[in-house]
Amino acid sequence: MKREESTGSFGTEVYKKIFRPVLFRFPPEMVHGLVLEGLNVSSAVGLGGLFRKYLSVRDEALQVSLATDSGRLDFPNPVGLAAGFDKDASAAGALEGLGFGFLEVGTLTPRPQKGNPRPRLRRFPADSALWNRMGFNNIGAERVASRFPRRRRLGIPVGFNIGKAKNTPLEAAAGDYLKSVELLFPWADFFVLNVSSPNTAGLRELQAAAVLERLLKAVRRRMEELALKSNRAGRPALFVKVSPDESSPDTLAETVLRGGAAGIVATNTTVRRDGLSGPVPPDGGVSGRPLRERSTDMLRRLYRASRGRLFLIGVGGVFTAEDAYEKVLAGASLVEVYTGLVYEGPALARDINRGLLTLLKRDGFSSVREAVGKGVKI
Repeated sequence: MKREESTGSFGTEVYKKIFRPVLFRFPPEMVHGLVLEGLNVSSAVGLGGLFRKYLSVRDEALQVSLATDSGRLDFPNPVGLAAGFDKDASAAGALEGLGFGFLEVGTLTPRPQKGNPRPRLRRFPADSALWNRMGFNNIGAERVASRFPRRRRLGIPVGFNIGKAKNTPLEAAAGDYLKSVELLFPWADFFVLNVSSPNTAGLRELQAAAVLERLLKAVRRRMEELALKSNRAGRPALFVKVSPDESSPDTLAETVLRGGAAGIVATNTTVRRDGLSGPVPPDGGVSGRPLRERSTDMLRRLYRASRGRLFLIGVGGVFTAEDAYEKVLAGASLVEVYTGLVYEGPALARDINRGLLTLLKRDGFSSVREAVGKGVKI
């Protein structure tokens, strides 16, 4: 199945030629905050409906469902917003209007934390990449949870990416995950356990098989208890976000299955520096185009190792419909964007969804669901 790069829509080209050069004159973290504020203002003055009208793509071929042991989770399209973009759920309602099929909020810790010192986010335009060492800066799960009762329920699934606080000892990490689950449980369609960020010391040690299995089982037990107490019909789905630098995807897949999770988000940022044309700080992680092939290869290996039993979400270097389709063929049922949104602009989800429909039709698939994993030999 051939790969042919598509060109962006007119709106995307306008963003790249006019708006992006202006935005890129300013520090990336400052721009990021202004963009979130701008989205909220736009939504407040009634532009959210207009965005939704022009940026949402509705087609049965794009719909994806996740069957869990406690119900079914429906996604109107397979393109979601990755964790890190809206860490504090400050613009969740406005972001829904950009045509995404789901949102992943976070990473959140039980208590607020400032993260690492600035500067902690840099662009590498020549490589269509970002470098960050954010360090889980967020307002805390409790404050985020307090925002949701005042909002209408979004028309798309919302997941919470949760992690260990910087000052929590590794042996006590499970307590942080369990506390965030308790605080966010009523509003979560799914949880993602972040055990793979390179920006919290020791965090990746939680990917060790025995440690991760215990953590997953503890979170599942807590969700079962909370579901019984709240009379909730079903509990949220559970995912693990893994590193692209993980050397044993077979063991990882088996561990996640034994732990009872629904699937894996593959992948987080990489500590590798190959694929970059200029010097990058030695700490932190890299996202964007240099990560695309590594994250897609990880998807293939996880899909093969689990024999398609894990529900995979592909993230890393998704800029075009072809990038997303490549991940679907490698085993991803859903994909997420972040760096691509920075470089391609607010029409990205629409462009990818439209392009996916064309690619599916070209290759004789009736839906995204039918194409999942078709590029992998099991």
